[in-house]
Amino acid sequence: MVREIVHLQVGQCGNQLGLAFWNEVCNEHCLSKDGSFIKEQGHKGDSDDTKDYDELTNIGVYFEDRHSAGDSDKYVPRAIIVDLEPGTVDVIKATERGGMFKPDFMVFGNNGAGNNWAKGHYTEGAELVDNVMDATRKATEDCDAPQGFQIFHSLGGGTGSCMGSLVLLKIRDTYPDKITCTYSVYPSPKVSDTVVEPYNAVLSTHQLLENSDETFIIDNEALYNISHNILKNKQPTYSELNRLIAHATCGITASLRFSGKLNGDLRKLGVNLVPFPRLHFFLVSYAPIIAAKESAMVKLTVKELTKQAYSARNFFSNVKPDDGKYLATSFVFRGSKLKKDGSNSKDVITTEEVDAEMEKLQNKQADDFVDWIPNNIKSSIVDVPPKEHSKCATFVANTTALKGIFQRLATQFGAMYRRKAFLHWYKGEGMDEMEFQEADKNVRDLITEYQDKQDAVYEDDDDDEDNL
Repeated sequence: MVREIVHLQVGQCGNQLGLAFWNEVCNEHCLSKDGSFIKEQGHKGDSDDTKDYDELTNIGVYFEDRHSAGDSDKYVPRAIIVDLEPGTVDVIKATERGGMFKPDFMVFGNNGAGNNWAKGHYTEGAELVDNVMDATRKATEDCDAPQGFQIFHSLGGGTGSCMGSLVLLKIRDTYPDKITCTYSVYPSPKVSDTVVEPYNAVLSTHQLLENSDETFIIDNEALYNISHNILKNKQPTYSELNRLIAHATCGITASLRFSGKLNGDLRKLGVNLVPFPRLHFFLVSYAPIIAAKESAMVKLTVKELTKQAYSARNFFSNVKPDDGKYLATSFVFRGSKLKKDGSNSKDVITTEEVDAEMEKLQNKQADDFVDWIPNNIKSSIVDVPPKEHSKCATFVANTTALKGIFQRLATQFGAMYRRKAFLHWYKGEGMDEMEFQEADKNVRDLITEYQDKQDAVYEDDDDDEDNL
């Protein structure tokens, strides 16, 4: 049985990211711009008979089949599009895939949040959130066995941070037994778009800590570095950066959407990567990321993919792995399914190869991992490759090095809050100063927890089995 995911994209950044994600997913599932299936396109990993395609793929994870509703083989994204101003929604409608989305799942206001977290969380957002939850409830009721929700949003601006965290809070209240995961664009150290970014990001992180099960952290500066240093693109556009994120999100969700030798889902990912409920923030990396000129010179093997994905150059967050230790990690490899005549054997990823590379990594980089979790690496293999390459790997890690992101935000937050700068805008929307203090304390407690887990040492003592 297909276990469906309900997708929500909130705010300008979340919607642009979501659009890139849907473009990528539609390409991988061979869907045209109106949602119909392109049979002749086929997949690199397909069996020779493309009629078996629907058995090969769990297209229902993200798409609703409209065949039963009278549309001839149309698939509609299970996506709820949210913004506090109509501009972004109009942009999405105007794109070539804009017609795929359900109009009654597009929820938007007219005033915007104006980068004010309180406005989107307590006043403007509170008026709109019931409409969002109605759409979410309808999408969930149309599922046979929903496994959870995913939210695309940013934390520095207005709608994505405030409305995004409000929607997350309501989903957690309404569906406490479902997995909620967020793809959150965090403020970058050098690239800042908003003066009140530290306030918005800390207040949102406070909500993510309480209400999210899995949060994938992305930041623009890391993506700029990838474009500049690896792809040799000196002036990347936001659409190019969004495509990079879309590749990674498709890699993370590939084992939900396609068949494979070792499959996973949102709950399995959480069980393997979250040792403590509050430490559910993940670092993301993707391979191969290769400049067009160099692609012919790089041979894609499991060894090369592992090396690239594990390298700090490919990280989607601006953290240094040496600043912390890995608690748990996950690799998702994608390659072709072996054809009967063996003609594509070089593109097939075998379990033996993956296990051997994971063992080498665990032994060679033993100092990078905490020693009180014996087997820190989970791996899965998917039998359908991405569109652009014959093989790829996605690396998701729970590392204490992420404390650096929260430390930076807490420092910037403290510098402004000490002088009560900009606070009157938030209080004017009915927000209490106490909430600022709670959010700040919560984030600082998180930093302490990361440090404690990093410094913890396993002692093999017969008298005390619990000596951490």
